[in-house]
Amino acid sequence: MRSARSLLPLAVLALAAPLLIGVKVFSQMVSGNAADQPVRPLPPGMKAPIVDFRDIAAQAGLTAQVISGDLDQTYIVENTGTGVAIFDYDNDGLPDIFLVQGDRLHNAGPPFTPHLYHNLGGLHFEDVTAKAGIGHLGWGQGVCAGDADNDGHVDLFLTQWGHNVFLHNLGNGTFRDETKERGLYRPESRWSTGCAFIDYDRDGYLDLAVANYVNFKAQDSPPPRTQSGCNWKGMPVPCGPRGLKGETMTLYHNDGHGHFVDVTKQAGIETPPEYYGFTVLTGDFDNDGWPDIYITCDSTPSLYFHNKHNGTFEEMGLSSGLAVNEDGREQAGMGATAADYGGDGRLDIFKTNFSNDTNTLYRNLGNNNFDDVTGAAGLAVHTQYVKWGTAFLDFDNDGWPDLFIVDGHVYPFVEKYNLGEEFKQPRQLFWNRGDGQFFDMSSTGGSGITAKHASRGIAVGDLDNDGSQEIVVVNLFEPPSLLKNFGPRANALLVRAVTASGRDAIGARLTLTVGGRKEIDEVRSGGYHISQGDFRVHFGMGHATKADLTIRWPDGPVSNVETIPGVDANQWIVVREGRGIVERHPFTHDSP
Repeated sequence: MRSARSLLPLAVLALAAPLLIGVKVFSQMVSGNAADQPVRPLPPGMKAPIVDFRDIAAQAGLTAQVISGDLDQTYIVENTGTGVAIFDYDNDGLPDIFLVQGDRLHNAGPPFTPHLYHNLGGLHFEDVTAKAGIGHLGWGQGVCAGDADNDGHVDLFLTQWGHNVFLHNLGNGTFRDETKERGLYRPESRWSTGCAFIDYDRDGYLDLAVANYVNFKAQDSPPPRTQSGCNWKGMPVPCGPRGLKGETMTLYHNDGHGHFVDVTKQAGIETPPEYYGFTVLTGDFDNDGWPDIYITCDSTPSLYFHNKHNGTFEEMGLSSGLAVNEDGREQAGMGATAADYGGDGRLDIFKTNFSNDTNTLYRNLGNNNFDDVTGAAGLAVHTQYVKWGTAFLDFDNDGWPDLFIVDGHVYPFVEKYNLGEEFKQPRQLFWNRGDGQFFDMSSTGGSGITAKHASRGIAVGDLDNDGSQEIVVVNLFEPPSLLKNFGPRANALLVRAVTASGRDAIGARLTLTVGGRKEIDEVRSGGYHISQGDFRVHFGMGHATKADLTIRWPDGPVSNVETIPGVDANQWIVVREGRGIVERHPFTHDSP
């Protein structure tokens, strides 16, 4: 979120040190009141697909509301919302849903809990939170998944304002809080946001990267929503993040037994405490076989940690082009997603930002160099929205990753000030034309796209194993959305890659060769906006019926590569390291 202009007296400034006195109005700080570029028509002979996303959450049984403070949103900690995870906690082949829960500053009622939804098949879910042994955990923010002890059961890590939580999957349908036992407990309160499991040293054990946002205490924050506090466009608003004390990021190393040690400083992840970290996005962005870390930052330059192959990282956000936009301006980075949108064999990065600014598409040029191509790609539109969760997904299965974005303002009272902005905002959908440009289908993508909500985290996964990706969206003070595309689609392949130990192969690079063209993706923890998606990698195949699959495994030597020729389309498969395909499941055709 972008900072509000400071109007605080010096006595109050001291409480929020180091406060930047004389902070500019938001529209001046971003990119000169960025204006939408005209939507480009499709070239002659090119036709966009039929897309029909509908929200089927209610009939699917997803009814829990996410609470994030009080409805008047007094403090910044209430504005950021929460994340969501799609993961298969019981290994039955049907991805389940974990909905992170917030809290209230002054809550006299029953304690709030997150919600675990068990997938019953056919896009129907059962709330099994109590049955799974999950109760009140605190003020939740984000979530990421990974099998920390290589026992074949996926664990969860929850970031929070307060104390983060590690939930160990016991393998019998229940979870246990083992934060202290795993070395992840911090005695002091902290505000963490995004996270991702990552095997950064390729030793076969998952480590953990965590983003931290603001060193924040509500009682010490400047007076909220008063003329003596902060304002945005002349409107009194919650203060922050700029003007509040910034944070550093955290990296934990797994000792091989599921116990973690803080290695932030020695690994080169420690920065000055002046960043507002949000989403952790991992990937091998320079194609050297080692996973790197990108962290979106709000109102400060984003961070890019390049893996140096020796247990340490080099922060090179500015030199890589990933810290700022093409004008050299820092932005209010929220969510992030990665894909090879242009088909050149390199992972590109897309980042969402606050209103009065465009999102940012960074094209990967190789050798840790990125170019902001937002305008050239046709994505410099809808600057009126506050953008949050985002995902590359192939909604028509043509083999070219498309883009989805959710929006929602941070100020529920914004309508009262006649600024032309709304708290609840529609979603955005862009079709990848396959020529380096995207076509805006936000108004024609179906009722699930045009519906207005105050949304935050999202996650993507094929929840009914039919070859089409669904989207789960967190909506503040409402039940989540479950978006399914009822439009026509082509062939697809869904791949679950597991290591020799039996856990999801986070960091594995998958390459599918379809009709002479290569599609790449990776098994990833975290991303989106402080959320977690299905570990299974989805490939659109167009009209092709067979493809060759190559997997570069994430542990051991970088040369640990396995190729499986002639894989049939329209199935989801399990590939185990060193053993090839061990399971084949044809896609279902269930109707919700």
